[in-house]
Amino acid sequence: MTEDLSHIFSPERLLAGGTGPLYVKLRRALEDAVKVGTLKHGDALPPERDIAEYAAVSRVTVRKAIDDLVAEGILVRRHGSGTFVAKPVSKVEQRLSQLTSFTEDMARRGMTARSEWLHKGVHTPSPDEMMILGLAAGTKVSRLSRLRIADDQPLAIEHASVSGEFLPDPSTVTASLYAELEKRQVRPVRAVQRISATNMKEADAGLLGVPVGAAGLSIERISYLGSGRAVEFTRSLYRGDAYDFVAELTIGST
Repeated sequence: MTEDLSHIFSPERLLAGGTGPLYVKLRRALEDAVKVGTLKHGDALPPERDIAEYAAVSRVTVRKAIDDLVAEGILVRRHGSGTFVAKPVSKVEQRLSQLTSFTEDMARRGMTARSEWLHKGVHTPSPDEMMILGLAAGTKVSRLSRLRIADDQPLAIEHASVSGEFLPDPSTVTASLYAELEKRQVRPVRAVQRISATNMKEADAGLLGVPVGAAGLSIERISYLGSGRAVEFTRSLYRGDAYDFVAELTIGST
């Protein structure tokens, strides 16, 4: 690997890399190394000072080249660990015509879904939760927050709120919230979703493995029982580079 790196970052290679500033030539050299497989997913880059020494350039030049590739999602920085080649992103397409759980949705695609739990607890509801879920005074709300992952790729951060009447103990939820609600015969049958564009803040970007400021999709969903009673209020943040939402439209009568 040392010989490969010395070739990737050699001054002769940079000089042969076309026109433009040195940081652009270094960025191209790194990007080419990823494309041809000299640098593979998960490989760690040497420290910036070592790259600067290999390439006979300043650390400022190295930092600028790496910053560009991090912004493009080709490299990823992990605090305290260094800079690594990012995993290629596979687009997931979800149709908006069906109300399914994340676990069910990924299973239909042959993908392995899992969650990393960020929080489970029973709380006094916020004014928004009381209004949206139609909670009576004194009713508690169960909150569940988790990082949604498919085939080891983090896709979304999900914060769900359910009335304590329907889910008194959130610790009973293991894999699928909807599966647990179905056991209690309160699985929702329809939902209303609001989707808007957003940019990733630092904490969310760190969980999803994307640069701060990267494009994301913010989704609010209210799910209902057949009776019209709201059972679930969920706020989710999806990676904009990994998720496509598709709606089928038909011509209505006029």
